[in-house]
Amino acid sequence: MQKKFESTFDSLGQYECPDWFRDAKFGIWSHWGPQSVPMFGDWYARFMYIQGTPQYYYHLRHYGHPSKFGYKDLCALWKAERFDPDALMELYTKAGAKYFVAQAMHHDHFFNYPSGYNRFNSMQVGPQKDICGLWKKAAEKHGLPFGLTEHLGASFSWFAVNKGHDTYGPFKDIPYDGNDPEYRDFYYENEEHVEEFPKPFYPLPVWYTSNRKFWSYWLDVMKELIDLYQPDLLYSDGALPFGLLHEESPESEAFHPGLEAVSYLYNRSIEKYGENRAVYTQKDRRPEIYQVGVLDIEKSQLPGVFPTPWQTDTCIGNWFYDATCEFKKPGHIIEMLVDIISKNGTMLLNILQKPDGTIDEETTYLLEELATWFPLCGEGVYGTRPWRVNAEGSSEVVINGFQESAVDWSASDYRFTMKGNTVYAFQMRAPENRVSVIKSLLPEEKVQSVRLLGFGEVPFEQAFGVLTVKLPQKLPTGYVNCLAITL
Repeated sequence: MQKKFESTFDSLGQYECPDWFRDAKFGIWSHWGPQSVPMFGDWYARFMYIQGTPQYYYHLRHYGHPSKFGYKDLCALWKAERFDPDALMELYTKAGAKYFVAQAMHHDHFFNYPSGYNRFNSMQVGPQKDICGLWKKAAEKHGLPFGLTEHLGASFSWFAVNKGHDTYGPFKDIPYDGNDPEYRDFYYENEEHVEEFPKPFYPLPVWYTSNRKFWSYWLDVMKELIDLYQPDLLYSDGALPFGLLHEESPESEAFHPGLEAVSYLYNRSIEKYGENRAVYTQKDRRPEIYQVGVLDIEKSQLPGVFPTPWQTDTCIGNWFYDATCEFKKPGHIIEMLVDIISKNGTMLLNILQKPDGTIDEETTYLLEELATWFPLCGEGVYGTRPWRVNAEGSSEVVINGFQESAVDWSASDYRFTMKGNTVYAFQMRAPENRVSVIKSLLPEEKVQSVRLLGFGEVPFEQAFGVLTVKLPQKLPTGYVNCLAITL
């Protein structure tokens, strides 16, 4: 049996990513909860308490003032009455997903499972269902590793706006319902953070609170999640919880809830399998932090090949269902995926659900298009590793925070992966003359054969390392095509 981890950076720095995650390359995520009810996008539970925001006005005019109808009341409206996890998981597996991740809780402090620590959970309020448990059962039925995402670490400070009040108008100085003593367990005793939030966004130092009571609460909840579901993957929305503030603590690593939760996750996996097969992801890019698990990049990418596996988490539109939001096109998602996997990355894609649990026609179409591409080109995706170079051509994605603009690729742009003695060359745009020219091979790398995935062998010539391939007039897919080059 593998030696268990200690809750220290030295011990967890020995972590090695399991092969299932390195091979999977593409996962689907359900970022879903009561904030989907208004169909107004992400962070609704926060912005509804900030006078002057679009969410505040929508809430005021649709549900009532936050002093009368607060977030607790919105939670009761979430019913998930048409939620069919088996049917959705069947769509997701056909669309190419090799792992599935469900949201355990967002910053709104509502739990999607029956918790012994929080009465505002999906078994006691709203759906009356164990959402996480239903997702896990469906994922296991379809043979997918199952993950959970926790967004709890930021909630203590993020949710302090519910203690506020309007500063003008007919409800001036009337406290929002977060001040109601009956619901302080849900809205938190977090007055220490109220004055930090005069604006819609918060400063980084209070993303993770220094409140030690909350640290212990967070850790208890993480252990509860791990014990109940033994997830194959656990994602923290942000850096390793409380890591930045912990560095200023005189106790050093005497009590680090983040490290303790990660070691608990891994050690439970060791108890189950004899070795650790679990993955922990967080967003701090400092090596001593990300080496305790897998680095996650939200709605962006890395510029080149990373030495260890990493993950991009992204969404087809807004994070929660937004009736006004434009969705990404299938081709854009495929191009992002190919660029990411060429750099040793994996894509986790949020598929948006309506409050009733269904997906809309546009989302269904997107999944169906992915389901046509993966059977053709999946050989160059699953189980691959980075090649000697990851890219050829002058076009590249713009890496600038949360920007995910589609790239105007050309026929000279390729992205590469490798499996055994086969290099996979994804052509980001089809050449009009149907001739592919690849210049990244070395003269000593002799090509034995070339296949166009979804078609078969195609004629080629190789001179001084330059590979020229003749493509058929009709290509297998209207999206990115892939050449399998056997050396």
